[in-house]
Amino acid sequence: MKTVIQRVSSASVTIDNKIVANIQKGLLVLVGIEDADDQEDINWLCPKIANLRIFGDENEVMNLSVKDIDGEIIVVSQFTLQASTKKGNRPSYIKASKPEVAIPLYENFVKTLEKELDINVQTGVFGADMKVALVNDGPVTILIDTKNRD
Repeated sequence: MKTVIQRVSSASVTIDNKIVANIQKGLLVLVGIEDADDQEDINWLCPKIANLRIFGDENEVMNLSVKDIDGEIIVVSQFTLQASTKKGNRPSYIKASKPEVAIPLYENFVKTLEKELDINVQTGVFGADMKVALVNDGPVTILIDTKNRD
């Protein structure tokens, strides 16, 4: 499971000119799922995201988590995170899970993150053509791959 975590001062997801998710201070989390992913990846990743200390404290030092600041979260499924650009110029998405595998994992990821934070996590719509807008605060962008737990 690959994620791009962005600290935002605001973010939204629009589908067919309708805003389906909208937050202020918090995180926009893009999630790419592959067939090798499972609940163990989710169980490792969700506490990591919830406790990432990437928000400024009273001294503007990144010591606070989204949990600490009572921040909001939008999670968006993004199969293109599983792109391989090894050969040629057209990315291959062969590693990205098909919907029958990805949707249950995506839904479990959102539910687990909600439990971890005790908040309602907003989402995009799986497989939809979404317009994602954000104001990246910092900018702060963190990449996490559960297959490479550095």
